[in-house]
Amino acid sequence: MNGIPRHIGIIMDGNGRWAVERNQPRSFGHIHGADAVDEVLRGCLEKGVEYLTLYAFSTENNKRPEEEVTGLMNLAINTVDENIDRLMGNGIRIAVIGNLNALRPDVVEKYKWCMKKTEKNVNLTVVLALNYSFRDEIVRAVKDIVAERENGKTEIIDEKYISNHLDTKNYPDPDLIIRTGGEYRLSNFLLWQASYAELLFCKTLWPDFKKEDLFSAIEEYSHRKRRFGLIDNNK
Repeated sequence: MNGIPRHIGIIMDGNGRWAVERNQPRSFGHIHGADAVDEVLRGCLEKGVEYLTLYAFSTENNKRPEEEVTGLMNLAINTVDENIDRLMGNGIRIAVIGNLNALRPDVVEKYKWCMKKTEKNVNLTVVLALNYSFRDEIVRAVKDIVAERENGKTEIIDEKYISNHLDTKNYPDPDLIIRTGGEYRLSNFLLWQASYAELLFCKTLWPDFKKEDLFSAIEEYSHRKRRFGLIDNNK
């Protein structure tokens, strides 16, 4: 039996479909998806979850229509401005993973400011995956490793060595990954880190995801047996 997951990852899927069902533009769904983020933050604080990673924008999302991408980037900036006081009041630290070099400079600067502002908060660390995909992450990690080898580094390459070159080197691997929206795939999200994570897929579209849905996911997680490749000694 597990307790509360130390680290939860969420693939926030379904904003566009939620908007289309209401005859609204996809941007309408993204805006209301922020309400679900607030629900989850409050739920994590209540349950004592230490880390929450949100798949906010994938590298593949850049292929969406320019209008939608622009709206998402503007929303990313506005979300910081509108919630910084709440983040500080609740002791929430913001971190970002992903290929930030490809994002708009104003988005990068805003999140650098937010990370600096919240760096001493200790109640919950929220890791935002922005312009992130695992394949891109592993390519960047391999390039760093090759550069180190060319500069004469001879440390043995093992799992720990590779993990220390990933974007997530400062955070524990996720214990539980939740995907909303009814799809059953990880979509290039933390594939190395999720090797032994418990996976939970729900049909709820992200804007409709409530704190109670998070609690239900944690409850299911608590009843699963995590063996990490070992045998169950109770059988």
